[in-house]
Amino acid sequence: MALVTVRTAAERLGVSYSALKQWIYKGTVRTVRTGGGHHRIADGEIDRMLASQGKAPAGRPARRSRTKTVLVAISGRNQLRGIVEEIRSDGLLAQVRLRIGDQRLTAVITRDAVEELKLRRGDEAIAIVKSTEVMIARGSQV
Repeated sequence: MALVTVRTAAERLGVSYSALKQWIYKGTVRTVRTGGGHHRIADGEIDRMLASQGKAPAGRPARRSRTKTVLVAISGRNQLRGIVEEIRSDGLLAQVRLRIGDQRLTAVITRDAVEELKLRRGDEAIAIVKSTEVMIARGSQV
């Protein structure tokens, strides 16, 4: 029985490290604890999780074809299309700056979200603004 770290198992399952840790704490994923108290996950458990998601365990064909879900519509109407100009990650959070025309928009999102979206500098992205307050200002001619 081969055991792998939680981080390695998360990569194989295609989920974030923190999501897999939550599944472990809830008892959804069976683990083995090391003498130091660290969780290790057996290959068979990873295969079981993949099968429950309809994904193929390593070296075996999938039960059903995997299709990529594409976002085609969203209820948010304030959508701003731009180019990722900069990503700064620190701890759990990341700061993402989009260039939208000659304007810049900065958003703070989780580092996991940046990784799941596979955001990189130069990528096209959409900022979706949902707010209860919007202020309008007008500059004066000097």
